[in-house]
Amino acid sequence: MGCAVPAGNKLKILRNRCKITVRQVEQASSRIALAKGDKRFRISNGWLAQLENGISEPSICKLFTLSAIYRADFRELSRLYNVDIDEIAKYALIANPQLTQLYPEPSVVEVRDEPRTRLGHQLASPSAGGDSQAADSRGLLSGYIGLTDYTMYPLIRPGAVVEIDTNQKNPDSIPWDNDFERPIFFIELRDEYACGWCELQGNQLTIVPYPSSQVKVRSFTYKRDAEIVGRVVAYNTRCVDLQKRRTK
Repeated sequence: MGCAVPAGNKLKILRNRCKITVRQVEQASSRIALAKGDKRFRISNGWLAQLENGISEPSICKLFTLSAIYRADFRELSRLYNVDIDEIAKYALIANPQLTQLYPEPSVVEVRDEPRTRLGHQLASPSAGGDSQAADSRGLLSGYIGLTDYTMYPLIRPGAVVEIDTNQKNPDSIPWDNDFERPIFFIELRDEYACGWCELQGNQLTIVPYPSSQVKVRSFTYKRDAEIVGRVVAYNTRCVDLQKRRTK
């Protein structure tokens, strides 16, 4: 049974490939620290020996220095210590489940009536990598409805995942005859996201909640304070609440 090479050993291998000694690393790091005007970027040969032996772990400043000296990608070095910068969006969702937000990476879930619908479906284990702001070739994004967002309750419950068509952004261009046909939109509010019916009059965008949700209507200055990401064209949601909703 094999074992993974420790991060310190991998850094030592990388240094040896560059054919430089720990003393040379110290000298190079001193030049970087002087140029930065910050001694945190300096690496002593004694500390580097501890790092390579697995006794120490690098700070972000020292990892930056090693990346420059070894001419290595900073992201690759950070992954040695289980820090993947590309996963930040994924873990932002896990850290803030109460907030409505774009899903980091869409995954596939089978919807009985539309088996090809593309939806993310697990908060605890979203797909790795990906850019939450980048739609696929069809202009589709996935969004997550925060656990405290009752705007479209009970039609779309907190914790639901929605599919967003970024090609549909005009509330006035879509005809509808009843509440179930009325188009639902995903909206960016600069520091948060929202999901609901929309009315656009001049430069005023109004987010209209589901009538029984007990959520207040909200209005924003269109383009400045709010922009429509796209229309919600599919969603998965529970038909019962996991816990009783608290109302005022």
